[in-house]
Amino acid sequence: MFTNLEACCFFPSTLNIWPRICLDSRAVRFGRKLLSLALIFNSLLSITYAIGLLTGYHVYGWSLYLPFLVDGAFFWVLIVASIVNIFPSATIGQVKIGRLWFHHYIYGLFVSVLAAVSAIVFTSVPFLLLFTITTTDPTVSVCRFFILGGLTLVLDDLPDLSKDLAKFLSLLKFKVYQWRNVIHLFQYVLGFLCFYLFSSVLCYVIQTPQEATPANIILSGTLLVTWLVSFGVAGKKMWLHVTTENTSF
Repeated sequence: MFTNLEACCFFPSTLNIWPRICLDSRAVRFGRKLLSLALIFNSLLSITYAIGLLTGYHVYGWSLYLPFLVDGAFFWVLIVASIVNIFPSATIGQVKIGRLWFHHYIYGLFVSVLAAVSAIVFTSVPFLLLFTITTTDPTVSVCRFFILGGLTLVLDDLPDLSKDLAKFLSLLKFKVYQWRNVIHLFQYVLGFLCFYLFSSVLCYVIQTPQEATPANIILSGTLLVTWLVSFGVAGKKMWLHVTTENTSF
């Protein structure tokens, strides 16, 4: 086998190929990292939507997406599916891209704290109700976005937060390894239930065009991504590939 240098010496025409290969490889790594962050963000956004809808359903007696959704409590499924999807989504982004000065979680915490302070200062919404209250205030929406964006970076860099947390994640992974077959089948179940949720919301919006609000459209998008990720993870058998030797799937 030739090394890169030997190949260039024996085959001069390859001299202009290696830079392109390096660029392609770098682009793939950045692409995987961005995809991973986007999927983690989608999970957090889905959880946020589910919390808001479940608060309305359980506390205020909302009727959610009738007659297509048999029970509003089904949105608990979205929370579970989103949490389960975070782990394989984070695995997609386990690539070496380097870092600028600090760990990613430092930037994530800074953005989240800054957005939280902004929500307290510039909005009239109590901070503890920031993700449960229904409002069209764009400032609240922007603060929510950046809080979730910061948390996305924290989750992406979670093992680096502390050694104790890294040990806990290793223990959690060992438990996942022991139950990997059950979790794999459970992922299929979650995928089917998320498809049902997505279909219910979509059919409701189609039948009642006045309900085609930005909130319902975004919810449909998050449900679509959650459903596709659930089936994608199950189809790729990612949980069955979990090992106890390292932190990757």
